[in-house]
Amino acid sequence: MIGGLAYLNKMQNQRIKEKQKDPFLRRILIVDDEPDVTLTFKVSLEGCHDNEKRRFEVSACNDPEVALSEFKPNFYDLLLTDIFMPKMNGLELYQRIVEIDPNIRVCFMSAAEVNIEALREVYPKVSFGCFIQKPITIDKLVKRLLAELD
Repeated sequence: MIGGLAYLNKMQNQRIKEKQKDPFLRRILIVDDEPDVTLTFKVSLEGCHDNEKRRFEVSACNDPEVALSEFKPNFYDLLLTDIFMPKMNGLELYQRIVEIDPNIRVCFMSAAEVNIEALREVYPKVSFGCFIQKPITIDKLVKRLLAELD
């Protein structure tokens, strides 16, 4: 059995090797309780290539608890999560994931009106630098995600 630190080092080395093979690849984990949203975003993002030939590899999950249990440290570049979901909201999911992988970037999204200042009071350790209001066009989504990843 591989120890915790050895496992993390192995995963980091594997990710570095994969990035060296394809430095344009960006891995994104999408978590949203709406299957239509995750499917649309996954298919659309995987079909996108920008002028610099960057591309996305997307994993999608409709249950935040499943996403957390299957999360791989040092594998994903970005977590794109809905804020309001049953069982576990996107803010709680992010807080738990960042404990596993402190380098992951995050974009929150919601179709509901969101008071970011009120959320900052409840979740003071969460960065709300990237927030996406749904609905959003795929072009705008790609631009926003690339901006967050650069």
